[in-house]
Amino acid sequence: MSVQTTTHLNFRGDAREALTFYQSVFGGHLVINTYADFGMPPEIPGSDKVVFGLVAAENGFRVMGYDIPGLTEGGIAGGGATRRENGTTVTEQSVFVSISAPTLEELQRYWDALAVDATVVEPLAASAWSAGFGMLTDRFGVTWSVSVAAGSGARAI
Repeated sequence: MSVQTTTHLNFRGDAREALTFYQSVFGGHLVINTYADFGMPPEIPGSDKVVFGLVAAENGFRVMGYDIPGLTEGGIAGGGATRRENGTTVTEQSVFVSISAPTLEELQRYWDALAVDATVVEPLAASAWSAGFGMLTDRFGVTWSVSVAAGSGARAI
């Protein structure tokens, strides 16, 4: 039996923009359903917001997202700062999205796309456990931890 997990991100009004951006980075197909699609009268504020959003790509990338009703200030809900201090990652966030790719070249493409208007927490570079590791917080407040997959030239720790 196998289990598939999918990160589900809760946004404050910009789920459509975020999911469209993630599709541009990782490819795949995008599904967006609004509150109006599920019966909310279109004249009610927020009926155009995302109640179900999904990006699913053949490369295995999957992420879901929705807009929390009534919240419009943008960004991910429950976000907070993530930074490096004294060689350690310090964060107020409860969750990061972690991705891995089989090669540094593939990972670099994802990194470069995610890094547009992002805050780099730790630059993408070789580390003790991976041929490439980096961390950034994208323009929607989502922190991504990226690495070259183990067994792809990475050293085990």
